[in-house]
Amino acid sequence: MRMAMADRLTAALLFLLGLALLNGGYTMDRLEIRQIHPASIPGLVPMILGFLLALCAALLFAASFSAHERGRAMVLSGGSWGRLGLTAAICTVYALGLVGWLPYFWATLIFATTFAMLFSFPLHAPRRAQAIAALAALALGTGVALGSSLLFQELFLVRLP
Repeated sequence: MRMAMADRLTAALLFLLGLALLNGGYTMDRLEIRQIHPASIPGLVPMILGFLLALCAALLFAASFSAHERGRAMVLSGGSWGRLGLTAAICTVYALGLVGWLPYFWATLIFATTFAMLFSFPLHAPRRAQAIAALAALALGTGVALGSSLLFQELFLVRLP
């Protein structure tokens, strides 16, 4: 029951943060004086992130009732502090080491592929299943790298390192 309360409090805090992001992005200057297209307003990304954060917080709040009433854990079931530490280490290497040292596309490809391999590779499966998992991780990494590169460069007009 304590976990349900923690989930509800976290959801409320994240929901308020999402609303603040949404409001902050909406009240930013539109730069219409400079004849900038409305889709490229500076507050667009904070508004989208705020909306998505508020939506995820609402889903967490709703899930905290049903999951805990059934008596099963939802967050980090089967997880461990080791996995959390590994995730933090991989993300730190990506943010502080790979990005800037390699072009964004290659850094993201390596990061996403490595992440998928570490957390989904079947160690004790037949070689065929392992090969499929490795190819799937590479496909996921390629898709994430290509998709995020195109999104930032073409839609948000951001120069990537």
